[in-house]
Amino acid sequence: MRFLARLETQLAPKTCSKFVSMLPLETQIIQARWSGEAAWIPFGELDLDLGYENHTSYPAPGHLLLYPGGISETEILFPYGSCVFGSKMGQLAGNHFATIHEGAEHLGELGHLVLWKGAQEISFKQLVS
Repeated sequence: MRFLARLETQLAPKTCSKFVSMLPLETQIIQARWSGEAAWIPFGELDLDLGYENHTSYPAPGHLLLYPGGISETEILFPYGSCVFGSKMGQLAGNHFATIHEGAEHLGELGHLVLWKGAQEISFKQLVS
């Protein structure tokens, strides 16, 4: 599957800049444990030196969140359906930094894969136009 996303540079400039500095990123995405119809990429105790900007607990499918750490571990949340961002500590808010604008019709398929088949390889790279 291929997804194209628009960085939300006007609403989350620091988060977008930090994310771009992490590219290219090759990792695995797994089913979220607490957030509903979402997958996530855990980064553990990685300190991104970010605060909150354009943060939400209720992302729409395809609204990617970067949680900068704090009461839970640093992570990217990748919602593919109905979702309330949370952890074992309770509800969280993450920085909405990117919105999928191409390939969204495959979000349900991604969700099915991570839910029923386990961890999936995922890569992020910046396309230059």
